[in-house]
Amino acid sequence: MPTTSNSSSRWLIKIALISIIFLTSWLVIIPKSYGYQPQQGDIIFQTSRSSQSLAIQQATHSIYSHMGIILFKNNQPYVFEASNRVKFTPLEAWITRGVDGEFVAKRLKKTLTNKEKQRIWSISQNYINRPYDLTFSWSDDRQYCSELVWKIYFNALGLKIGQQQKLREFNLTSPAVKAKLTERYGTVIHYNETVISPKSMFDSPLLTAVGQK
Repeated sequence: MPTTSNSSSRWLIKIALISIIFLTSWLVIIPKSYGYQPQQGDIIFQTSRSSQSLAIQQATHSIYSHMGIILFKNNQPYVFEASNRVKFTPLEAWITRGVDGEFVAKRLKKTLTNKEKQRIWSISQNYINRPYDLTFSWSDDRQYCSELVWKIYFNALGLKIGQQQKLREFNLTSPAVKAKLTERYGTVIHYNETVISPKSMFDSPLLTAVGQK
């Protein structure tokens, strides 16, 4: 018969193995290629390869033409973004999709509480699967990338990250911008439409850079 000592040792080993499995299931696996440790609520920027990217860059005088917000599902980081629709994209896939795989991640200078992070998650789910807004209207029916992130933070925490502008305030003179405006609006361009740009959010004094590649 096994001794009490041996039985106790096997029992302790079982407990240790169960604990390791449990703890491992809660670990967030962050590939080294990310270049930073993402947190819920981080805002991430990139240069998109989309057909409208050049027009956005020229209109806003910024290389950043797409953005999203970091949210965690199953303890893994995703970019919650408005692309063809509002959706979750794995962080690594999102980074790879941008020009040269480059990005800049920014975070609120104010540390978010767990309750605030949960509020961000809860509000974000109101927008899931909304179609992309090709005309950049300030409507909840459709969303474009910066509008989505701005509204999540505003509706969750009352924070205005970036200054809203009117469409007419952007540089609309370049051929790429003119062509895209005609494609989206036809002959009736909504110059007084309220817009929030990736650049305006990127430049917000509420944010600080926490990683880039």
